[in-house]
Amino acid sequence: MKAEWIERVYWPPDGSRVLCAVSGGADSMCLLALLRGRARFTVAAAHVEHGIRGAEGLRDCAFVEDYCRARAIPCYVAHVDAPGFAARRGLSLETAARELRYDFLERTAAAEGFDYIATAHTADDNAETILLNFARGAGLRGLGGIPPQRGKILRPLLEITRTEVEYFLRASDTPHVEDGTNASDAYSRNRIRHTVTPALREINPAFALAAARTASLLRRDEEYLDGEAARFLSRHFDGESLPAAELAALHAAIASRAVRKLLPRAAEEGHIEAILALCRSSERGYADVPGLRVRCERGRVYFAPDDGASIDETALPLGETVTLAAPGLRVRCRLAEGDEEIHNSFKTYPLKYESICGDLSVSSPRAGESYRPAGRGCTKTLKSLFAERKATDRQKRLTPVFRDSCGVVLVPPFGAAERCAPAAGERLLVIEIEKLSESIR
Repeated sequence: MKAEWIERVYWPPDGSRVLCAVSGGADSMCLLALLRGRARFTVAAAHVEHGIRGAEGLRDCAFVEDYCRARAIPCYVAHVDAPGFAARRGLSLETAARELRYDFLERTAAAEGFDYIATAHTADDNAETILLNFARGAGLRGLGGIPPQRGKILRPLLEITRTEVEYFLRASDTPHVEDGTNASDAYSRNRIRHTVTPALREINPAFALAAARTASLLRRDEEYLDGEAARFLSRHFDGESLPAAELAALHAAIASRAVRKLLPRAAEEGHIEAILALCRSSERGYADVPGLRVRCERGRVYFAPDDGASIDETALPLGETVTLAAPGLRVRCRLAEGDEEIHNSFKTYPLKYESICGDLSVSSPRAGESYRPAGRGCTKTLKSLFAERKATDRQKRLTPVFRDSCGVVLVPPFGAAERCAPAAGERLLVIEIEKLSESIR
């Protein structure tokens, strides 16, 4: 076999420090030997014994440690309890082992100052991943397989076949150990490896490399569509909601990606379609996804959870500052003379001091409440005022309503009551409202 395959290795940048994940198997030993054979970067090994295979797992750990010790390769080792972790978290054993392994790799890389983490995924691994994802009904992201790089994670062997790995091990006299579970068809990946890919190689002997080319093209398409979704969000997402009509007007390939970016990881395609159906409807409604209820009202679709928060009845003593936790506001009432101006960090609402009856308080709106806003010339219910602004239920609950013993004196942003509107030169009672968050929009 010719050595040109070496040119397909996705080498780390020159001068970088690389932590190589080493199980002791053929692929990872090939990767460690290849990386160590280059003087352009610094290499260390990392091994995780998952607590799954008993004596065989301990044997593999000892093999890796001995190999590294004999060649003065720094080696970091972790012993974890993947079965226990899987039981506690309700995960499959494979998923639990992967989470623990990557957690150790990332923590070690950060603590020891490594620039990259190299894993030994090959073209055959990639092809198996693509077939698994295809069987599960994946979209472009899943059919794009394993990327050659994701953040600090590098896969230098992703375009190298298992046959080429074995050739290198023989030619370089590099030892390795065999994982006994690789022969078992108890795992889905092994069934694909033993039955599906051999049949595909009969059709195309270079199937693994062909799959790698297809995956690369699909990742390119996914990158473009994902970028379009990100651009839509950058223009339209206000931190909690999107305009329903604009979202519904997008091509489904972009709209679904935009929605997925705002949902918990456990959300599925059916959840996304339910949300897009809400956007296409003129009706108010909601769609439940794992850990979140997405609401559509007043022409916008809300991804922020509605926790039912409201403003409790709170007294406002003159000269004291009160914090309203639910809407994230700080409120202070004080006396003043003459005109008041709006400041950058808070708003001031001057009221006619002589019109205030008794003590002031603040709370969420009350059912059926109304007042006569200055400049309107008529009495308006708070319900109708909120309807004019297309406020959501949450926005209504978190809007502070200020009252004295005679009724409403101020509702930001509708303004002061007509009876409390000050004239020039009158003594003022000023309500200062400082926004501590963006809860009220």
